Amino acid sequence: MKLYDSKMAPNPRRVRIFMAEKGISCDTVQVDIMSGENLSDEFLSINPRGVLPTLVLDDGTVLDETVAISRYFEETQPEPALMGRNAVSKATIEGRQRHMEFDGLLGAADVFRNSFPGFSSRGLAGNMGEIAAIPDLVARGKQVVELYYQNLNDYLSSHEYVAGDEFSIADITALCVVDFATGASRIPVPDECEHVKRWHTQVSGRASAAA
Repeated sequence: MKLYDSKMAPNPRRVRIFMAEKGISCDTVQVDIMSGENLSDEFLSINPRGVLPTLVLDDGTVLDETVAISRYFEETQPEPALMGRNAVSKATIEGRQRHMEFDGLLGAADVFRNSFPGFSSRGLAGNMGEIAAIPDLVARGKQVVELYYQNLNDYLSSHEYVAGDEFSIADITALCVVDFATGASRIPVPDECEHVKRWHTQVSGRASAAA
């Protein structure tokens, strides 16, 4: 089993944290997204979509998409459960996980990808050909992330974690969103979002967060 990874990107980090929580390890290969190594013939022969993370199983099966890879690990090693234990918790966690992606990660990615000069002709991730970045999306992305912070703060005012009272994949996604947004996209968490700050300190203290 081999994981094609990129240390600077949020989605591969989500898988690394998920694996660390489960105590799973495998061979890894670092792929430099910034230089376009994910679009090289060598990598595209492994995954024609040119996206990371990509997991290649021992039988040659290729999996991409963060949640799909996480689902594979959840099914093959159920404990600790990170995607729910029954119909209600599984649906709740899945919904909250999607909220973190659509309400936060996409906005932060828009800010970074449309403002970073190295992506001026790679406005969309993966093997999409030359697509120009759109600078006007930066301001909109910042607004999206700021609203994300507010909504997450409201939820965390009455819940310990992002999908209720147990740590889950939704927390992993949210942690990577906040770290990516505050770091690469330079959108700080507002001081008034005290519940987000409390939660962030708590989950950042988990050993898996360093993965």
